Amino acid sequence: MQRVNLGKTAPELYKTVLELEKLSMQKVKQAGLEIGFSHLLKLRASQINQCAFCVRMHTQDAIKAGENIDRIALISAWRESQYFSEKERAALILIEEITLIAQQHFPDEAYAAAKKVLNDDEITAIEWIAIVINTWNRIAISSQYSVMP
Repeated sequence: MQRVNLGKTAPELYKTVLELEKLSMQKVKQAGLEIGFSHLLKLRASQINQCAFCVRMHTQDAIKAGENIDRIALISAWRESQYFSEKERAALILIEEITLIAQQHFPDEAYAAAKKVLNDDEITAIEWIAIVINTWNRIAISSQYSVMP
């Protein structure tokens, strides 16, 4: 069944989300976060949401930004690897908690753990990454963006 493509039927709203994406990436740069790692954060949220379109896109974007293929391959099992720094682990916790907010409502202990190693600018950037990528995942999944070889 062909679904409504939200980008085509409401381009003004789609453009607003694009602007939000642009602004969130400005926060990433201002916070001093690596662009490649920001794509890994987007990739992780997209894996949780099972958004094939965004998983493929952010894998490709991470590669283009110079991310290591091992880090890309291990992002879904980051807790089991030694490839991620303490700050990156805290960022991944934030991404996962915000992505899963309906299930566990962002526990205070997860935020407190992140706050120990991340400054306010980093937390702000990471949380906006989570908010924006979760929006994109919902747009792509509900519109059934095609993912073909």
